[in-house]
Amino acid sequence: MIEHHIDIKTKDGQMNTFITHPEEEGPHPIVLFLMDAPGKREELHDMARRIATVGYYVVLPNLYYRTTREFELTGDEAGTKRMFELLASLSNPMVMDDITGMLEYADSQPAAKSGKVGVVGYCMSGPFAFAAASAHADRVAASASIYGAGLLTDRDESPHLNATKITGEMYFACAEIDHYAPTEQIKALDELLGQTDINYRIEWYPGAEHGFAFPQRHGIYHKPSAERHWERLFALFRRNL
Repeated sequence: MIEHHIDIKTKDGQMNTFITHPEEEGPHPIVLFLMDAPGKREELHDMARRIATVGYYVVLPNLYYRTTREFELTGDEAGTKRMFELLASLSNPMVMDDITGMLEYADSQPAAKSGKVGVVGYCMSGPFAFAAASAHADRVAASASIYGAGLLTDRDESPHLNATKITGEMYFACAEIDHYAPTEQIKALDELLGQTDINYRIEWYPGAEHGFAFPQRHGIYHKPSAERHWERLFALFRRNL
Protein backbone atom coordinates (compact mmCIF):
# COMPACT_ATOMS: atom_id res chain seq x y z
CA MET A 1 0.00 0.00 0.00
CA ILE A 2 1.08 3.56 -0.72
CA GLU A 3 0.38 6.40 1.72
CA HIS A 4 0.86 10.15 1.50
CA HIS A 5 0.31 13.06 3.89
CA ILE A 6 -0.11 16.10 1.66
CA ASP A 7 -1.71 19.54 1.48
CA ILE A 8 -4.41 20.05 -1.12
CA LYS A 9 -4.96 23.60 -2.31
CA THR A 10 -8.51 24.87 -2.00
CA LYS A 11 -10.05 28.30 -2.46
CA ASP A 12 -9.68 28.85 1.30
CA GLY A 13 -6.16 27.55 1.91
CA GLN A 14 -4.15 24.36 2.27
CA MET A 15 -6.13 21.30 3.39
CA ASN A 16 -3.96 18.69 5.07
CA THR A 17 -4.99 15.31 3.75
CA PHE A 18 -4.23 11.61 4.10
CA ILE A 19 -4.17 9.60 0.88
CA THR A 20 -3.81 5.85 0.52
CA HIS A 21 -4.08 3.48 -2.44
CA PRO A 22 -2.84 0.08 -3.64
CA GLU A 23 0.71 -0.19 -4.88
CA GLU A 24 -0.19 -2.16 -8.00
CA GLU A 25 -2.80 -2.51 -10.76
CA GLY A 26 -3.77 1.14 -10.91
CA PRO A 27 -5.16 3.57 -11.69
CA HIS A 28 -7.83 3.11 -9.01
CA PRO A 29 -11.30 4.67 -8.66
CA ILE A 30 -11.40 7.64 -6.29
CA VAL A 31 -13.21 7.46 -2.95
CA LEU A 32 -13.57 10.57 -0.80
CA PHE A 33 -13.67 9.71 2.91
CA LEU A 34 -15.26 12.53 4.93
CA MET A 35 -14.48 12.56 8.65
CA ASP A 36 -16.76 12.62 11.67
CA ALA A 37 -16.81 15.43 14.23
CA PRO A 38 -13.82 14.23 16.35
CA GLY A 39 -11.62 14.90 13.34
CA LYS A 40 -9.04 13.25 11.08
CA ARG A 41 -7.07 10.79 13.18
CA GLU A 42 -5.30 7.44 13.02
CA GLU A 43 -8.53 5.52 13.60
CA LEU A 44 -9.90 7.02 10.38
CA HIS A 45 -6.59 6.47 8.59
CA ASP A 46 -7.02 2.75 9.34
CA MET A 47 -10.56 2.79 7.96
CA ALA A 48 -9.32 4.56 4.83
CA ARG A 49 -6.66 1.86 4.46
CA ARG A 50 -9.35 -0.82 4.61
CA ILE A 51 -11.18 0.82 1.71
CA ALA A 52 -7.96 1.23 -0.25
CA THR A 53 -6.97 -2.43 0.12
CA VAL A 54 -9.91 -3.50 -2.04
CA GLY A 55 -8.78 -1.29 -4.91
CA TYR A 56 -9.51 2.41 -4.34
CA TYR A 57 -7.63 5.71 -4.21
CA VAL A 58 -8.86 7.08 -0.91
CA VAL A 59 -8.73 10.76 0.03
CA LEU A 60 -9.27 11.65 3.71
CA PRO A 61 -9.06 15.42 4.36
CA ASN A 62 -9.01 17.45 7.54
CA LEU A 63 -12.21 19.43 7.05
CA TYR A 64 -11.27 21.72 9.96
CA TYR A 65 -8.19 23.02 8.11
CA ARG A 66 -9.55 26.57 7.94
CA THR A 67 -9.24 26.75 11.73
CA THR A 68 -6.68 24.12 12.72
CA ARG A 69 -4.43 21.53 11.13
CA GLU A 70 -4.78 19.19 14.10
CA PHE A 71 -7.63 18.46 16.44
CA GLU A 72 -7.66 15.75 19.06
CA LEU A 73 -10.83 15.30 21.03
CA THR A 74 -10.24 15.15 24.76
CA GLY A 75 -12.69 13.58 27.12
CA ASP A 76 -13.41 16.74 29.07
CA GLU A 77 -16.07 19.41 28.67
CA ALA A 78 -13.67 21.87 27.04
CA GLY A 79 -12.75 19.36 24.34
CA THR A 80 -16.36 18.62 23.53
CA LYS A 81 -17.15 22.34 23.40
CA ARG A 82 -14.26 22.89 20.99
CA MET A 83 -15.43 20.03 18.78
CA PHE A 84 -18.91 21.51 18.43
CA GLU A 85 -17.40 24.93 17.66
CA LEU A 86 -15.34 23.40 14.85
CA LEU A 87 -18.33 21.46 13.57
CA ALA A 88 -20.43 24.63 13.51
CA SER A 89 -17.76 26.41 11.48
CA LEU A 90 -18.48 24.20 8.47
CA SER A 91 -21.25 24.39 5.90
CA ASN A 92 -22.35 22.30 2.95
CA PRO A 93 -21.15 24.92 0.39
CA MET A 94 -17.72 25.07 2.05
CA VAL A 95 -17.27 21.31 1.92
CA MET A 96 -18.54 21.18 -1.67
CA ASP A 97 -15.75 23.63 -2.54
CA ASP A 98 -13.30 21.37 -0.70
CA ILE A 99 -14.48 18.41 -2.74
CA THR A 100 -13.74 20.37 -5.89
CA GLY A 101 -10.17 20.79 -4.64
CA MET A 102 -9.90 17.09 -3.79
CA LEU A 103 -11.08 16.03 -7.22
CA GLU A 104 -8.79 18.45 -9.00
CA TYR A 105 -5.84 17.06 -7.08
CA ALA A 106 -6.79 13.40 -7.52
CA ASP A 107 -7.40 13.89 -11.24
CA SER A 108 -3.79 15.00 -11.58
CA GLN A 109 -2.42 11.81 -10.00
CA PRO A 110 -1.48 8.79 -12.14
CA ALA A 111 -2.60 6.35 -9.42
CA ALA A 112 -6.15 7.77 -9.46
CA LYS A 113 -8.67 6.86 -12.11
CA SER A 114 -10.57 9.76 -13.62
CA GLY A 115 -14.32 9.58 -13.99
CA LYS A 116 -16.92 8.39 -11.50
CA VAL A 117 -16.11 8.65 -7.80
CA GLY A 118 -17.47 7.41 -4.49
CA VAL A 119 -18.06 9.36 -1.28
CA VAL A 120 -18.59 8.18 2.28
CA GLY A 121 -19.34 10.46 5.22
CA TYR A 122 -19.72 9.61 8.90
CA CYS A 123 -21.73 11.50 11.52
CA MET A 124 -21.42 15.24 10.73
CA SER A 125 -20.25 14.35 7.21
CA GLY A 126 -23.30 12.27 6.36
CA PRO A 127 -25.03 15.40 5.05
CA PHE A 128 -21.84 16.37 3.21
CA ALA A 129 -21.87 13.01 1.41
CA PHE A 130 -25.57 13.52 0.67
CA ALA A 131 -24.95 17.04 -0.62
CA ALA A 132 -21.98 15.90 -2.72
CA ALA A 133 -24.20 13.44 -4.58
CA SER A 134 -26.22 16.36 -5.96
CA ALA A 135 -23.64 19.18 -6.06
CA HIS A 136 -21.16 16.94 -7.89
CA ALA A 137 -23.69 14.74 -9.66
CA ASP A 138 -21.50 14.63 -12.77
CA ARG A 139 -18.82 12.75 -10.79
CA VAL A 140 -20.41 11.09 -7.75
CA ALA A 141 -21.75 7.70 -8.80
CA ALA A 142 -21.99 6.24 -5.28
CA SER A 143 -22.43 8.04 -1.97
CA ALA A 144 -22.99 6.77 1.55
CA SER A 145 -24.08 8.48 4.75
CA ILE A 146 -23.18 6.45 7.82
CA TYR A 147 -25.31 7.56 10.80
CA GLY A 148 -25.38 11.02 9.28
CA ALA A 149 -26.78 13.82 11.44
CA GLY A 150 -28.75 16.69 9.91
CA LEU A 151 -29.80 14.97 6.71
CA LEU A 152 -33.13 16.80 6.68
CA THR A 153 -33.36 20.16 8.40
CA ASP A 154 -35.10 23.50 7.95
CA ARG A 155 -31.84 25.22 6.97
CA ASP A 156 -31.51 26.73 3.50
CA GLU A 157 -28.57 24.45 2.74
CA SER A 158 -30.19 21.20 3.93
CA PRO A 159 -29.00 18.49 1.51
CA HIS A 160 -32.47 17.08 0.93
CA LEU A 161 -33.47 20.21 -0.99
CA ASN A 162 -31.36 19.21 -4.00
CA ALA A 163 -31.93 15.47 -3.80
CA THR A 164 -33.66 15.32 -7.18
CA LYS A 165 -30.35 16.28 -8.82
CA ILE A 166 -28.72 13.05 -7.68
CA THR A 167 -27.87 10.69 -10.55
CA GLY A 168 -25.79 8.13 -8.66
CA GLU A 169 -26.74 5.60 -5.99
CA MET A 170 -27.28 6.86 -2.43
CA TYR A 171 -27.08 4.73 0.72
CA PHE A 172 -28.03 5.69 4.27
CA ALA A 173 -26.94 3.52 7.21
CA CYS A 174 -29.00 4.48 10.26
CA ALA A 175 -28.45 3.42 13.86
CA GLU A 176 -31.54 2.37 15.77
CA ILE A 177 -30.34 4.35 18.82
CA ASP A 178 -29.27 7.79 17.64
CA HIS A 179 -30.34 11.08 19.20
CA TYR A 180 -28.32 12.96 16.56
CA ALA A 181 -30.46 11.42 13.81
CA PRO A 182 -33.81 10.54 15.43
CA THR A 183 -36.09 7.97 13.89
CA GLU A 184 -38.70 10.59 13.02
CA GLN A 185 -36.20 12.55 10.93
CA ILE A 186 -35.09 9.48 8.99
CA LYS A 187 -38.67 8.40 8.36
CA ALA A 188 -39.46 11.88 7.04
CA LEU A 189 -36.41 11.67 4.77
CA ASP A 190 -37.52 8.27 3.49
CA GLU A 191 -40.99 9.63 2.74
CA LEU A 192 -39.52 12.59 0.87
CA LEU A 193 -37.02 10.54 -1.15
CA GLY A 194 -39.71 8.00 -1.93
CA GLN A 195 -41.44 10.68 -3.98
CA THR A 196 -38.39 11.08 -6.23
CA ASP A 197 -36.87 8.87 -8.89
CA ILE A 198 -33.40 8.68 -7.32
CA ASN A 199 -31.76 5.33 -6.54
CA TYR A 200 -31.46 5.22 -2.76
CA ARG A 201 -31.64 2.86 0.18
CA ILE A 202 -32.20 3.60 3.86
CA GLU A 203 -31.16 0.71 6.09
CA TRP A 204 -31.66 0.45 9.84
CA TYR A 205 -29.05 -1.17 12.06
CA PRO A 206 -30.99 -2.76 14.97
CA GLY A 207 -29.44 -2.38 18.41
CA ALA A 208 -26.65 -0.15 17.09
CA GLU A 209 -25.85 3.30 18.46
CA HIS A 210 -24.51 6.43 16.78
CA GLY A 211 -20.81 5.76 16.12
CA PHE A 212 -21.13 1.98 15.84
CA ALA A 213 -18.54 1.68 13.04
CA PHE A 214 -15.59 3.16 14.93
CA PRO A 215 -13.45 0.45 16.61
CA GLN A 216 -12.11 2.81 19.26
CA ARG A 217 -15.55 4.07 20.33
CA HIS A 218 -15.59 1.91 23.43
CA GLY A 219 -19.01 0.84 24.60
CA ILE A 220 -20.55 1.95 21.29
CA TYR A 221 -18.59 0.01 18.66
CA HIS A 222 -20.83 -2.80 17.43
CA LYS A 223 -18.83 -5.25 15.37
CA PRO A 224 -21.72 -7.01 13.58
CA SER A 225 -23.10 -3.65 12.45
CA ALA A 226 -19.65 -2.32 11.60
CA GLU A 227 -18.96 -5.34 9.39
CA ARG A 228 -22.36 -5.04 7.74
CA HIS A 229 -21.61 -1.41 6.92
CA TRP A 230 -18.33 -2.47 5.27
CA GLU A 231 -20.18 -5.10 3.25
CA ARG A 232 -22.74 -2.55 2.08
CA LEU A 233 -20.10 0.08 1.33
CA PHE A 234 -17.91 -2.23 -0.74
CA ALA A 235 -20.91 -3.55 -2.67
CA LEU A 236 -22.06 0.02 -3.36
CA PHE A 237 -18.67 1.01 -4.73
CA ARG A 238 -18.28 -2.24 -6.69
CA ARG A 239 -21.63 -1.73 -8.42
CA ASN A 240 -20.96 1.84 -9.42
CA LEU A 241 -17.22 2.46 -9.67
